Amino acid sequence: MKKLFLLFTLLVSVNILFADDINVWKKSTLNQILERGELRVGLEPGYMPFEMKDKKGRVIGYDVDLAKEMAKAMGVQLKIIPTAFDGIIAGLLTNKFDVIIAGMTITQQRNLKINFSEPYLVVGQTVLLNKNYKDEIKEAKDLDNAKYTITAKLGQTGEIVARKFFKNAQINTFDTEAEAVAEVLNKKAVAFINDQPYNAMFMDAKGKDKLIHMDKPLTYEPLAFAIKKGDPDFLNWLNNFLRQVKEDKVQDTYQRLYDKWFIDTSWLEKVQ
Repeated sequence: MKKLFLLFTLLVSVNILFADDINVWKKSTLNQILERGELRVGLEPGYMPFEMKDKKGRVIGYDVDLAKEMAKAMGVQLKIIPTAFDGIIAGLLTNKFDVIIAGMTITQQRNLKINFSEPYLVVGQTVLLNKNYKDEIKEAKDLDNAKYTITAKLGQTGEIVARKFFKNAQINTFDTEAEAVAEVLNKKAVAFINDQPYNAMFMDAKGKDKLIHMDKPLTYEPLAFAIKKGDPDFLNWLNNFLRQVKEDKVQDTYQRLYDKWFIDTSWLEKVQ
């Protein structure tokens, strides 16, 4: 009788655990995506080469192509939802989209609110300097002076880095990268702080003969997909997707997309 009771107790425990797993899956964003037949991705167009609008108004970029690969692997349609970066976490938490794929850097502060996948790319913040200051500013630390004005995009890592590294300088923030870097082009500011890929692309486009790219990264910044907390199934799928994309040398998806957006700059003709 005692053995039968123990067996019954074990079976009940197993059934409870199984039911809990099923409930977790039913609530998972991944399950909802599959039932809906649509992956909703939040991003802010305007961050070259990750996401931007071409001349026809279409959203293109590295993150967009990565999202297309993700939707294809899920067997669902992709829906891009343009969202201002300073409100993008709130958009995720209020279920306006399923995942953020927007060149978002993993930070401890953000991680308190949302969960991150493994990094899909690692970048760092660099400086675009007005060439008129090349003789007095030899390295980034020289910018930490009250007589200098530095610009960055509001709410992005560039602003955080600028305020951390250049406490004595005047820091001005703008809603877009284009507005912030234009201040440097127009000699209203000395330098612009942003991600290395963006700065490198800008130099190829509009920065030639006007700016100097101080390309030694000030920071180590892993970029990752962001999702709501409490969703182990979705996080597991995203991490496995990344491993497959990175390691599959037959399809070579990861390298192909990297070369397309970070090595070959022919796409610039589509946005200028």
